[in-house]
Amino acid sequence: MSVLTVENVTHGFGGRAILEDASFRLLKGEHVGLVGANGEGKSTFLNIITGELTPDQGKVEWSSRVTVGYMDQHTNLTRGKTIREVLREAFQGMLDLEAEMLQIYDKMGEAPEDQINRMMEDVGEIQNILELNSFYTIEAKIEEIANGLGLTDIGLDKDVSDLSGGQRTKVLLTKLLLQNPTILILDEPTNYLDFEHIEWLKRYLKNYENAFILVSHDIPFLNDVINVIYHVENTILTRYTGNYEQFLQMHELKKRQDLKAYEKQQKEVERLEDFIARNKARISTTGRAKSRQKQLDKMEILEKPKEKIKPIFKFNEARTPGRIIFEAKDLIIGYDEPLTKPLNVMLERNQKVAIRGVNGLGKSTLLKTLLGFLKPVAGQVTLGENIYPGYFEQESSRNNNNTAMEEIWSEYPGLSNYEVRQALAKCSLTNEHITSQMMVLSGGENAKVRLCKLMLKDINWLVLDEPTNHLDVDAKDELKRALKEFKGTVVLVSHDPDFYEDWVTDIWNVEDWTTKIV
Repeated sequence: MSVLTVENVTHGFGGRAILEDASFRLLKGEHVGLVGANGEGKSTFLNIITGELTPDQGKVEWSSRVTVGYMDQHTNLTRGKTIREVLREAFQGMLDLEAEMLQIYDKMGEAPEDQINRMMEDVGEIQNILELNSFYTIEAKIEEIANGLGLTDIGLDKDVSDLSGGQRTKVLLTKLLLQNPTILILDEPTNYLDFEHIEWLKRYLKNYENAFILVSHDIPFLNDVINVIYHVENTILTRYTGNYEQFLQMHELKKRQDLKAYEKQQKEVERLEDFIARNKARISTTGRAKSRQKQLDKMEILEKPKEKIKPIFKFNEARTPGRIIFEAKDLIIGYDEPLTKPLNVMLERNQKVAIRGVNGLGKSTLLKTLLGFLKPVAGQVTLGENIYPGYFEQESSRNNNNTAMEEIWSEYPGLSNYEVRQALAKCSLTNEHITSQMMVLSGGENAKVRLCKLMLKDINWLVLDEPTNHLDVDAKDELKRALKEFKGTVVLVSHDPDFYEDWVTDIWNVEDWTTKIV
């Protein structure tokens, strides 16, 4: 039984085709992975099926009586509310029913006798609904899911406005899972999740009885939880049965078959055109030439399969710095309150360090303090000589009206139009991407523009805060290669051990330094 049917959807943006004649069906209980390179239209597709966008053509039909849960990482969380209060909103319908029942009880004391029987019936009906929906165990359910995703470690009574980006994502994801919709739509849910919480979510989704659509560039995670792949490439949406590894095999086979069919047809076209050219002028053979021309005119010409443009990343190395990159003495980082114990640590030239640890312990705060963007609560950071840092921030502003080209020019005004376009093209960004505003680019495209800015700078100390969060598989692999090749010093914050374990020289765990209980 199909719970979602998408038929012949076509959509574009600013003259750029994103989806063409796309069809899609989601069957009851299917676990679907929606995959494709950055900017191919995955988020656009999700926005179309959730009603955020109206397609230029085609239709989207949901089965009746389905509930759809969509994790939007940009949802506003109300200042002054605790995590627990936000999570309880997942049960708002039942909480409203409970409030209605209590109001009826209050009114019973003053109600005439002839109304009391009707009121008792109403109360009984509400009570049955609440019991059928396990209303009286919702606190236990909140604790269970919150614990699985690490929110109980933070404290459920914490104000949501004090949360880090990763903690905020956990709250939104926990609330969505508590709603237990018929269909889950998850857009990169593992971004900002710690390893142990990714493992918990993996187990949860593997056992999830309902259907879900998942966008993720975390291939091991995808492989473990999905049984159907929809691949979007060059505006075309294609369905494959199986996990990601099986999809790759079938996709490679399809590419070879398509190329073989194209080459075979091209030979046939050349043969026909050659015959027509040699025979159309001769009276004895002109009839056969016209027959071949009709054959050629009726032929549906295949397009040559497009090769996906892969990025090429390379960081420019500045002059060699002194032996010490930085030295922290009795450093305490934080904002209103300390996040760490006094920290004494030194980074030496050519070290490549990964910083790991659960969210909310100050990884991003540490980077900003080391770079001098934030003042320490106590202690000091001393930078070495001839330090030329390059910083990749975890997230960019969502209200950036600059085009990708303007974003580069804002920092490098001396570059020519050709030089800017060439630099962005190396990051696998097309003309449509580089003339689009930063705010409308996908997360991966946006990250590539910001990496491009770094690669135009002479650097001997790279400081990267979760650089792989939105990057597709090819871009992640290329970034990993570029960081291995970089001769300078690297400090990287990441929750992805597969990305860094085989090239870093050291791993620093902020859990060893924190003042919080973990």
